Amino acid sequence: MIELLKAHTVSFLKDTYQKEIFATTITINKTPEDFVGDFTIVVFPLAKIAGARPDTIAEQLGNYLLKHATGISQFNVVKGFLNISIHNNYWIHFLQQHSNNPLFGFTASQHRRVMIEYGGPNTNKPLHLGHLRNILIGYSVSEILKAAGYDVIKVNIYNDRGVHICKSMLAYQLFGKQETPQSSGMKGDHLIGHYYVVYENELRRQLAEYTSQGLTEDEAKQKAPLALAVKEMLLKWEQGDEVVRSLWRKMNGWVYEGFDETFARIGCDFDKHYYESDTYLLGKTLVEEGLAQGVFFKKADGSVWIDLTADGLDEKLVLRADGTSVYITQDIGTADVRYRDFPCERMIYTVANEQDYHFKVLKLICQKLNKPYAGGIHHLSYGMVDLPSGRMKSREGTVVDADDLISEMEQTAAEQSAALGKLDQFNEEEKKVLFYNLGMGALKFYILRVDPKKRMVFNPEESIDFHGFTGPFIQYTHARICSLLRKAGNAVEYSSMTSDYPLHDLEKALIRYLHEFPHVIHEAAAQFSPSLLANYLFALAKEYNQFYQELSVLNAQAEEEKQFRLQLSGFTASVLNRGLKLLGIIAPDRM
Repeated sequence: MIELLKAHTVSFLKDTYQKEIFATTITINKTPEDFVGDFTIVVFPLAKIAGARPDTIAEQLGNYLLKHATGISQFNVVKGFLNISIHNNYWIHFLQQHSNNPLFGFTASQHRRVMIEYGGPNTNKPLHLGHLRNILIGYSVSEILKAAGYDVIKVNIYNDRGVHICKSMLAYQLFGKQETPQSSGMKGDHLIGHYYVVYENELRRQLAEYTSQGLTEDEAKQKAPLALAVKEMLLKWEQGDEVVRSLWRKMNGWVYEGFDETFARIGCDFDKHYYESDTYLLGKTLVEEGLAQGVFFKKADGSVWIDLTADGLDEKLVLRADGTSVYITQDIGTADVRYRDFPCERMIYTVANEQDYHFKVLKLICQKLNKPYAGGIHHLSYGMVDLPSGRMKSREGTVVDADDLISEMEQTAAEQSAALGKLDQFNEEEKKVLFYNLGMGALKFYILRVDPKKRMVFNPEESIDFHGFTGPFIQYTHARICSLLRKAGNAVEYSSMTSDYPLHDLEKALIRYLHEFPHVIHEAAAQFSPSLLANYLFALAKEYNQFYQELSVLNAQAEEEKQFRLQLSGFTASVLNRGLKLLGIIAPDRM
C-alpha cells in the first residue's frame, strides 16, 4: 500500500502541477495513534516543490487518491499532514494473501553483490564484548541485506601480523616455558591473550624503572629492552626469519582454533577469511605503484606518505622508513584482492567509530589510485561498548571475555526460567538448548536494539528480563503463539474469510504492524541498522500481547472469528520468527 500511495502521489504532482519527483523522496509514515488514519503522507516537501500551501496540496492530494487509488476509505488533513484511512477489506485481503507465505517480507535476489566485513580480530587476544558487538551487527546486517534482495559475501580479516602480535610472541618466548593450550587447560586464544597482558605488565615495569631515573616516558620507550626486542622481532618476521615465523604459525594456529569455537557459539559464519599476512605485501606493491604515479611521496628518512591536506585531512604514513607496513598498507592490499575475488558494488567495513578517520583515508587513497571499487567503500561505523563500571581495556586485561559472557548469559537464562517454574515438560537436553537460545537471544537483542552509531552500556542483568524491552520477551511471545496453535490442533483455515468480516480495532492494529514488515527490512538494509528491525519486533510482540489479552481466540463467539484470529496469530508468529532470525536469534516454540 505504501508503494501504491507513493506512485499515485508522483502521478498527482505530474498531472496537477507538472512536477516530476522520485517516489523514494516521498515520506509516508504510520499515522500516530492520536489521529484518525492508517498512513500519513508528509506534505511539506511536496508543497515546496509545487509552490502551493501545505493544507491546499494535502486536500488536493487526498481527493486525487480517493479517486484513483483503490482501498482508500477517507482522508483528513492536520497541519499539512495528510492522514489516509484504508478500507477494512484491504487489511483482510492482505492477511489472506500473505499469512501463509513463508517468504513474506523477503525480496528475491536483485543480482546486486555487496561484501560486508565483520569480525576483524587480532590474533593476540580472545574475543571480547567489543568484538561481539562488531560480529552481531555485521552478521545481522548481512542477513537483512540478503532479505532485501542483495547477494551478500561475508568476509573476515584476521589481523595476524604486526607489532601487537609480536608482543604476545615475545612474552611467550621469554616467559612461556613451552606451555600449550593442552598443558595449560586454556583455549588457545585465551592462552595467547594471557601473554599479551604479560608483555604489557612487564613493559610498564621496565618503563617505570627508566622514568624513576629522570627519563620521560618517550625516552624510556626508546631504551626499554622489551620495546626494542619487539621491534626487532617484527623486522625479523617481515624478513622471513624462520624461527620467528615458526613461532608465529604455532601461536596463531592456537588462536584460530579458539576463535572457531567462539564463532560457533555465537552462531555466525563467513564466506571467506582474509589474512593481513597475505595482503600486506600486495599493499606495499600498490604503494610502490602509487609512488611512481605521484600519488604518494617519500620523505628524507625513506618513509612513504600521502598528502591529503587538500581533501581536508592531513599527511598519512603508508610505509615506515624501515620498509615495514602499517594498517592502511594492508587495507589497500586487502581491498584490491577482495575485489578481484568478488567484484561487487559495495564493500562495507564493520569497524568501530575510533577508525572513522582511517576509512576516510582508505577511500581517498583508493580513489586517487583510480580503483574501480573506491566509490563503493562504506564504513559501517559503530559506537563502542562500555560496562556499568566503565570502559574496557585489553592491554590491562579488564575486558569482558566473549566465552565467559556467553556462559554467564546461559546461566542467567537457566536461573530466570527456573524461577518462573515452567520447565516440567523439558528434559535435560531440551533445557540446555532452551537456556542457550534464551541467553543468546538476550545478548544479541540487547546489543542490536541500539542504533549502531551510538555508544552503549551493556548490562547483562537487564538484558534477560522476560517482561522488558528484551529478546526473551519476544521469544516468549512467539512461544505463547505456538502453544495457542498447538491447542487449536494447528487446524487453521486460510481461505474462508469474507471481505465483510467485522474487523476489530485490535485486529486491524496488529495487521497494520505485520504490513510494515517488508518496509522495515528495506529501511534496516538501507541504513545498515538492525536496531530498526529489533525495535519493530518488540513493538509487534507488544501489539500481539495486547490483542491476546483483550480478545478471545480459542473461545471466540463465532467460528469465523476464531479462524481469523488463529490465522492472524500464526502470521504474527511467522513474522517474529523470521525477523528474529535476521538478528541471529532463535525463536523457541516452547518456553
